[in-house]
Amino acid sequence: MSQFMKKLRIAQDAVKIVKSGNRVVFSHACGEPRLLPGALVERAAELKNVEIVHMVPMGEALYCRPEYAQSFRHVALFSGAPTREAIWDNRGDYIPYVFSEIPFLFSSVLPVDVAMVSVSPPDNNGFCSLGVSVDYTKSAVESAKTVIAEVHKTMQRTHGD
Repeated sequence: MSQFMKKLRIAQDAVKIVKSGNRVVFSHACGEPRLLPGALVERAAELKNVEIVHMVPMGEALYCRPEYAQSFRHVALFSGAPTREAIWDNRGDYIPYVFSEIPFLFSSVLPVDVAMVSVSPPDNNGFCSLGVSVDYTKSAVESAKTVIAEVHKTMQRTHGD
């Protein structure tokens, strides 16, 4: 718990690790971080060409708005409602890909600079769980240079590695 407490940051401080030109992967759907995307968008004036990769956003996907086109480019592995307009207007990209093969993308074609994920609080052994988002998120975490985890007390704990 002491290690956990040393690493705690507010979202605005945590996203300061992101630099212009980085590729950022958000965890998928219901596992998407709630605060980190907005905190990243707050830094839009400081950032250029940050690539944001994920599938179905559950949040507003503010980074897809036209006013942030110089700061962020969304790369959709599945086009959800908040991201379609950005793709149609050439402010985003769509990569049609077989879901089970997405981990290969992160280990080869789309190397991950920063993975932003949601996790459960640490258990008695200090382990967090990716909970409902242990899909491509696991490979994004494993291949990322840096991981920023948003801790949610309601995230279910799933067992396994």
